[in-house]
Amino acid sequence: MKEGANLTMKDIARELGVSVATVSRALKDSPRISLEKREEIKRYAREHNFFPNMLAETLRKSKVQPLKIIGVIVPKFAHYYFSSVLAGIEEEASARGYRIMVAQSDEKYEKEVKICKSFYENKVCGIIVSQAKDTQKYDHFQYLINQGVPLVFYDRISTGVNASRVVVDDYMGAFAAVTHLIDSGCSRIAYYGTSLNLEIGKNRYNGYRDALLKHGLKPDESLIRICDNRTDAEAITPDVMLLPTPPDAFFAVNDDTAIGILYSCKRLGYHIPDDISICGFTNGERATACEPMLTTVEQRGLRVGEEAANILIEKVEGALAMDAVEKRVVRTRLIVRGTTR
Repeated sequence: MKEGANLTMKDIARELGVSVATVSRALKDSPRISLEKREEIKRYAREHNFFPNMLAETLRKSKVQPLKIIGVIVPKFAHYYFSSVLAGIEEEASARGYRIMVAQSDEKYEKEVKICKSFYENKVCGIIVSQAKDTQKYDHFQYLINQGVPLVFYDRISTGVNASRVVVDDYMGAFAAVTHLIDSGCSRIAYYGTSLNLEIGKNRYNGYRDALLKHGLKPDESLIRICDNRTDAEAITPDVMLLPTPPDAFFAVNDDTAIGILYSCKRLGYHIPDDISICGFTNGERATACEPMLTTVEQRGLRVGEEAANILIEKVEGALAMDAVEKRVVRTRLIVRGTTR
């Protein structure tokens, strides 16, 4: 029998031969359940270290509705995309009478676990999260779900947890970007992406690869790099351009990486886009602050944040069942500017 974090009301109901509703009422000391049955269920819960978090259910039913606070975990505040998602969450939450409590995981699994624990202890009514890059264990997320805390992923989702999520159409965004590069005459297109352990990494790489294959171009491993920030892009691009047959275009997983490629190529004496075409993915403020301005895939972070907050609040207020898994996809669009022909 499961215990503690892994134990649910459904498990208790099955073991004792009662309904989940009976377990829930007994743990809340409802007079609708006989004293004997209440004591039996509470004793079983104590013996198996089960301590339910009733906050979300209480919040949904309460007329006073205290503690209307949503916990939000951001991998990095410095990234334009995450800040725009945060703005969308705050806007939707505020419009519906909720506040947000925000923390940064700094892309670290251990810090992410501590934040989840802190949010739970501070009795937030639900959590919206984009997982850290090095997160490969998901017990901390499953614990929250088991305790009845609504959980919604955005951008980076955990495939190890069956929870609601809001993502952009990473595959089609990458496919459209690479197709544009091919249509403009490029044939050796380098790819700078994030780890394939992340769903967005897989989806954007697959969009890149499939666009090449559809146009009769074979992906070249020498043109593919794990690189998702400006510093690394500036460091490795000179070596990529020294290949026997260098690329004539780059597709980057985000705008910062694309801008690193841009300035590295310019320092090497290449003209953009005459010699090299470059496309990013985000459409943040920096995309129009470089010269030439960056062609990029618009990620619509504000909309992602609004959708994530909407799902969570609907769960808290009972418009969506707590165990319902909502999967929403926000469409991207290609913004063509000066770094492509």
